[in-house]
Amino acid sequence: MCGLNAIFAYHPDAPPVDRAALLRTRERMARRGPDGAGEWVSEDRRVGLGHRRLAIIDPSDGGAQPMALFGGRYRITFNGEIYNYKRLRDELRAEGRLFRSESDTEVLLHLYDRDGPEMVKRLRGMFAFALWDEGRRGLLLARDGFGIKPLYLSDDGQTLRVASQVKALLAGGGIDRLPDPAGHVGFFTFGYVPEPHTLYRGIRALGAGTILWRDEAGNRWEKRFFGVQAAFNHRLSAYPTLGDALRDSVRHHLVADVPVGLFLSSGLDSATLCGLAAERRADLRTVTLGFDEFVGGPNDEAPLAESVAATYGTRHVTARVAGADFAARRDDLLDAMDQPTIDGVNTYFVARAAAARGLKVAISGLGGDELFAGYNTFTQVPRLVRATGWLPGLRHAGRLVRLVTAPWIRRVAPPKWAGLLELGTRPGDAYLLRRGLFMPWELPGVLDPDMAREGWKALAPRLRLHNAQADVGPWRDRVAALEMTWYMRNQLLRDADWAGMAHSLEIRVPLVDTHLFYAVARRRYAKQHMADTPRVPLPEAVRNRPKTGFFVPVRDWLDGENDGEPGLRGWARRVYRGFA
Repeated sequence: MCGLNAIFAYHPDAPPVDRAALLRTRERMARRGPDGAGEWVSEDRRVGLGHRRLAIIDPSDGGAQPMALFGGRYRITFNGEIYNYKRLRDELRAEGRLFRSESDTEVLLHLYDRDGPEMVKRLRGMFAFALWDEGRRGLLLARDGFGIKPLYLSDDGQTLRVASQVKALLAGGGIDRLPDPAGHVGFFTFGYVPEPHTLYRGIRALGAGTILWRDEAGNRWEKRFFGVQAAFNHRLSAYPTLGDALRDSVRHHLVADVPVGLFLSSGLDSATLCGLAAERRADLRTVTLGFDEFVGGPNDEAPLAESVAATYGTRHVTARVAGADFAARRDDLLDAMDQPTIDGVNTYFVARAAAARGLKVAISGLGGDELFAGYNTFTQVPRLVRATGWLPGLRHAGRLVRLVTAPWIRRVAPPKWAGLLELGTRPGDAYLLRRGLFMPWELPGVLDPDMAREGWKALAPRLRLHNAQADVGPWRDRVAALEMTWYMRNQLLRDADWAGMAHSLEIRVPLVDTHLFYAVARRRYAKQHMADTPRVPLPEAVRNRPKTGFFVPVRDWLDGENDGEPGLRGWARRVYRGFA
């Protein structure tokens, strides 16, 4: 895991690359890569690449970046890991290609030389990169299929600037800082900023599963090579059993030249991954996060997690966190948070605990609920639509009901109740009702009313939510598509990135893997099927425990700090003040 940045002055009238700006951007990402730093600026100062390194594969100097091939015909700055790089390297060597390092980065350069931009279809892993092609005088950007790794860009019509973080781009300068109303509205609507928006008009995210090309001749194109909706309808790979598919993903995600740990809770996702990883690693290290406020209660993850660790013989540690720890680290947490989010606190602290014990890599069970229908949205969304969507015109009548009831209903019930009829008749709307933080009609009260109206129109969340699941098929797949492309991509994966990188820790997610997805999608596997796959069974207390979710006592920690508004809505306001 690393931090990358690039500046490409592609227009003839663009000012030359400012090396100081390149370095300012790079150094704002120092925590992403404490093991090394590099930069390259072309002799004509039309392009520059920067890199901060967290050395995981080939920690030697041979893996340093930016990396060049063929005397500078190609150069790359890369963030992520390519788990199938050894197989690809063997294939390329068999064709007569020579390698001077053991890194996955060099494999990318050779693969591009052979396959061009289509190379991305051969990659299994999490990645974002910027690759300079000297012969074609152009820059290729790419981001992995699920969007595990971030990549942000700013293009003013003359100069393209790229980085792994929004805050890094801002640090470099030359960015249009005017607000993007859609990004601000998106945060208060969902508790995160939906891609491709950011809080700034001048910065956007490169889409997940997307490659982008820009060259000096004026050519620009963008192409999607992976999409969740399309993948649901095209199962391209198969394994004999679910266990085979999961073991294959875990095996790939254990590839590293440094020790690999695992975040262990009492849930089925991480417990199953622990069992499968322990089959391959006798020295597996596991870390559990416990909260002092929960000790001895039903929400305490530690006792059951410790029983899982004992079952599989891991080197286990439980790290305890209290409200005082949150207060002491809050400013650092908000500084590390690259875009505003109401989540990520637990990941920040468990990553801190793992890094404190010498780990550079940790496996997370993130993605299991989306893949195996673990959320209550999988039952609540279809139930709501079936209950309200059968009557023609109910959605429009529901708007009138909401207009009448909204002013007083929040005195006796959550504000969402006012929109049950208006937003309960279609899958995308029902999902918004279930996952929304502030309802659309509340936005003028938390933002400038003009910004709220403009942002809602530009974001078009109801249309986008509808389109995200419209062509997928059965209910389960529809909800999974929504969860994967909205909640998982924009909040869970993004939070895992910034919270892990805050402590120079790479977080890997074996359940968010394109090969696994192709094998599992549409097969209707449930969490219990997943939990049956380790050869040594999970403890019965874990296997039979009802799903409770992962609790973080943020509400207790934030009492008195949120302008009198309790819970996550108050925390959202507090976070927003730090960015606005």
